[in-house]
Amino acid sequence: MAARDRLIQSTIDLVRRNGVAGTGVAQLLENSGISRRTIYLNFPGGKSELVAEATRVAGRAMSTFVESVANPSADDALAAFVEWWKQFVLASDFTAGCPIVAAALGRSESAEAADAAGEVFTDWEQILAARLEREDVEADTAKSLATTIISAIEGAVVVSLATHSTAPLERTSRHMAELVALHAPVKRD
Repeated sequence: MAARDRLIQSTIDLVRRNGVAGTGVAQLLENSGISRRTIYLNFPGGKSELVAEATRVAGRAMSTFVESVANPSADDALAAFVEWWKQFVLASDFTAGCPIVAAALGRSESAEAADAAGEVFTDWEQILAARLEREDVEADTAKSLATTIISAIEGAVVVSLATHSTAPLERTSRHMAELVALHAPVKRD
């Protein structure tokens, strides 16, 4: 793995656990095994630029995942997204959450990363809204549902971490599926 990629992956891992403010350059160097000079050669804007790029990379990876599970239905995408999060928080022993949420909350440390988080959330909403529209949900409703689903699941991840339980994700998943069914009641084969 190239030095730039190791830095990005290290940043994603640390931001998931410590947030943007809690992730320092010294930690990044230790965790990635990369020299300080390499950070500034690859990211002249320093930590802020690195965290923003890590946010974009993590967001693209999740966007690709959501797109891959969005067939045959929005229900499948929702279930897969929640199941992925359940497995992730369990595997981290409830110590690591979403790097996109962490970037959004880290505006005081990196406005660029917070802006990147906004772009990622918008992308996820567009992917999910497009899937809902393919199920004959009206465009404005599909966009609103997508916003609600993303917000609810991301919030449930945070609550799951705080309570050391996947129950918030499970309950949120159930109710989001019910909400989708209200607007797209006919299942397609």
